[in-house]
Amino acid sequence: MENVVLIIHLILALGLIAVVLLQRSEGGGLGMGGGGGGAVSGRAAATALGKVTWALAAGFIATSITLTIIAAEKSAGSSVIDRLSATPPAQSQDGSPALPAGDDLLPPSADGNSPLVPAAD
Repeated sequence: MENVVLIIHLILALGLIAVVLLQRSEGGGLGMGGGGGGAVSGRAAATALGKVTWALAAGFIATSITLTIIAAEKSAGSSVIDRLSATPPAQSQDGSPALPAGDDLLPPSADGNSPLVPAAD
């Protein structure tokens, strides 16, 4: 079911892109003028391409919501924490998490007595 809705969603997306690119520019948003004809009226007449655009957009939104609902149902009852290992981290005697020993935090040295400073070149 999810694959069918996804294929319909992709077809609607491609159709919406094609229909929008076929329409005539009326706003001149990128400096490309749409001409002065019809600029007097407040709203342009609804053309067939405009109606197709609205229909494709409504279908696109409907399939988007459907895909969201399907994905939410598939992941219901599981979380990221459930996917982690079932064993909890090691605890110390007093109940706090065990910390690494201080020696594990220091970088290794050439010999045990040399100071931990950068070598001078």
